[in-house]
Amino acid sequence: MSARETILDAVRSGLGNTAVDPAAVRRDADALLQDLPSIRPALLADGLVDAFIARVTSPKVAATAERIASASELPAAVGRYLEAFGLPAVVALQPAAPLQDLDWSGFELHDKVAPDEMIAIGVARWGIAETGSLVFHSGADTPILANFLPLHHLVMVRADTILPFLDDYAAATAGQRPPRNVNIVTGASGTTDIEGSLVLGAHGPRFLHVVIVGTPDSSE
Repeated sequence: MSARETILDAVRSGLGNTAVDPAAVRRDADALLQDLPSIRPALLADGLVDAFIARVTSPKVAATAERIASASELPAAVGRYLEAFGLPAVVALQPAAPLQDLDWSGFELHDKVAPDEMIAIGVARWGIAETGSLVFHSGADTPILANFLPLHHLVMVRADTILPFLDDYAAATAGQRPPRNVNIVTGASGTTDIEGSLVLGAHGPRFLHVVIVGTPDSSE
């Protein structure tokens, strides 16, 4: 008997001869799906926006967040952020209409993100309250590298696009033609490879600031 057969025999022996009933597995899975609240984790707050912000600003996600009433207030919010960090008003602006249509007077804008970009401003399609994640789809007006190259990434997300759980994103996009690339970004870039200590900016933005626009029932 070869070493491979010996190992496989040991595995089979350890597993025993219990047969798996596919129909029983399906019944158990269906029963779980019929009672989703019992298998989903509790959100950090009652309201979706509050739960999303609580998760985004938690130590593990390591991002910051603020709320504004209207998208027209985004340039002012960006200005406050830059002033707080002592940064110049020179930003890479995602070429998406919701951002391009705003009044960026006083800013120096460009839409190409350089490898050493200091500040980039983007817009996310969805936010996910469970994980504090932002969802980006690739497209003509959504360059994917803008999510990874800047040191400071400032992202606008509408309150009415914040979903409770990750699987709600799958449900929201069911039946739609998928984009070429989907990025689900959770917080600033970080790694704990170095002596178990969290190091930010290892392979992406060191700072992530999320600006939530409107209320969950707003149309803007």
